[in-house]
Amino acid sequence: MIEAIIYDYLKNDAELNIYTEQPKQKPQYFYVMEKTAGGRTDHVNQSTLAIQSYAPTLYEAASMNETLKGIMLDAIKLDEVSDVWINSDYNYTDPTTKQYRYQAVFVVSHY
Repeated sequence: MIEAIIYDYLKNDAELNIYTEQPKQKPQYFYVMEKTAGGRTDHVNQSTLAIQSYAPTLYEAASMNETLKGIMLDAIKLDEVSDVWINSDYNYTDPTTKQYRYQAVFVVSHY
């Protein structure tokens, strides 16, 4: 399951404070990852992963997002991953809670 592979990579190798859902007690700085789509062509799976970067300021959320993009592009080094590319990234501040966040969307080809 690619979510588990990428989660472990981000949590353990990159040492990011990442969750797969909103934590009950939110730290100041954290990431939330979710799989938003998937498919399979010629025995190669493709998954779309959205990762939100949360921080106390918009600048810090944007900075976390930039760091994340570099780390995710390096996921190509994982045995199960054959390609990673950035579909998009943008300010994703929650208008209801006013919590600053950025979102980066990645497409990961994997076996």
